[in-house]
Amino acid sequence: MKSAILLIMLALLALAGGATGARNWHTAAATAVSPTLCPPLDPSTGPTTSVSTVTELENAVNNAAPGDAILIADGTYNLNGVYLRLDTPNVTLRSASGSREAVILDGNYVTTEIIQIAASNVTIADVTLQKAYNHPIHVMTTAAGDTLNTRIYNVHIIDPGEQAIKINPAADGTYPDDGLIACSRIELTDAGRPSIRNNCYTGGIDAHQARGWTVRDNRIEGFWCASGLSEHAVHFWRGSRDTVVERNTLNDNARGVGFGLDASGNGRTYADNPCPGAGGGYVDHYDGIIRNNFVFAGRSELFASEYGFDCGVCLWQACGAQALNNTVVSTQAPFSSIEWRFANTDVTIANNLVSHNLRDRGGAAVLSNNRQNAPLTWFVDGGNGDLHLRGTAVSAIDQAVSLAAVTDDVDGDGRPVGPAPDIGADEWTPSLQLTGAPADQTIYLNWTVDAASLDAWRIAYSGPAGDQPSPVTGLNASARAYTLTGLTNYTPYTVTLNAMLSGSPVLTDTAAVMPTDILLYLPAVGQRIGEGAN
Repeated sequence: MKSAILLIMLALLALAGGATGARNWHTAAATAVSPTLCPPLDPSTGPTTSVSTVTELENAVNNAAPGDAILIADGTYNLNGVYLRLDTPNVTLRSASGSREAVILDGNYVTTEIIQIAASNVTIADVTLQKAYNHPIHVMTTAAGDTLNTRIYNVHIIDPGEQAIKINPAADGTYPDDGLIACSRIELTDAGRPSIRNNCYTGGIDAHQARGWTVRDNRIEGFWCASGLSEHAVHFWRGSRDTVVERNTLNDNARGVGFGLDASGNGRTYADNPCPGAGGGYVDHYDGIIRNNFVFAGRSELFASEYGFDCGVCLWQACGAQALNNTVVSTQAPFSSIEWRFANTDVTIANNLVSHNLRDRGGAAVLSNNRQNAPLTWFVDGGNGDLHLRGTAVSAIDQAVSLAAVTDDVDGDGRPVGPAPDIGADEWTPSLQLTGAPADQTIYLNWTVDAASLDAWRIAYSGPAGDQPSPVTGLNASARAYTLTGLTNYTPYTVTLNAMLSGSPVLTDTAAVMPTDILLYLPAVGQRIGEGAN
């Protein structure tokens, strides 16, 4: 009996481990990138102060010295009017545990701004900020000079009263430059939306006169109102410059990414004249790149709102900007999937994949290899926002032009996979998954595949020979199952499945399975093996 139970256990383990995961097609063509785009921050190396109450937190911030790290114990901190002004350079504020969901700084719509950053080289990491009356994070300058190198990392912001992250100068001639917002989640929920005021004066990230910021690998969602028009999920304007917005997922926002907004104004200018074509005219955003972003709108309430889904990528009075390899999909028509507007706009728009339209509203745009009117069926779950490509999206796969500025995709996977890059934010990788189920002298094989081209299957196995000698070749490309018979019970077999094209394997997966003649009956819930039913 013990031997039989052991065999059953081995058979179950073999079945559970039957699929070992998909293999990549054209692996030699794929370039390596960082396997982890959002690793945990390194431990703080300078002096540390640990806090576990609001009073301790406030005192630690007010008395911080350059190089200090303030470590917040897990818990919810009801600020109720207390705000944290970091005006000492080179200070870090983060959770002690590294878990952003474990430390919640709650403004309860009483605290106006939860964190003010008014010094250079400040890091905010691994915390949740919620319900600020105005801005949960406000990056600003002072008369003392520029605010540089702000880092906002692995932060969760929920239900801001205005923009979630505000960035702007607060003293003439000083600027908030060279910041990073990464690996964070920013959201306006249905519960928080009624707290938005002033004709939907809200948005995700709103930056004025800021140069050299990177916004990457974030998820930003829900910035819209039933009436009024929210600012963008990501918005840089008033003379901002050299912004990089990449690999973000922006869901159900009235507007996705915006470079520029106003046709005229008092924006920041630059001595090197980065847009000579404007002839000294007003420019609201200079240069910068928007690449490899997923922008999706699917909520019926958003489309029913006063302004609906306005634009996915919006380039207004933007000179020198590039919108490259983005995917913009909506389940109903937007005003524009991608648009450019105003006379001094001069942009490059290439390799973008959109479900609807590109809209020319003035200015100049160089268009290359964009695909409009992409059906939802091209995507893994186009109706719900999974915008990774399916293998059937043949008009997008391997159809992009290679661009020096685009070497990876929305997941950080290298491009190209195949002879040319794919259009849109995702670089499609064919996949194969094999499973095997044991029976008496038998293995039942089933598999799924997502591949553009194959013409046959090949099955090989290691172990004593059965009725079908290994390898089994010439199986029709449409096959998705096969049965191996005449095998030896209680002997482990490793089965290898190859998808073939022109005689060569292009995809491979394996399954380890052990045939058995023991039938396994699972006991009823609450009944132990070896006991009869009550």
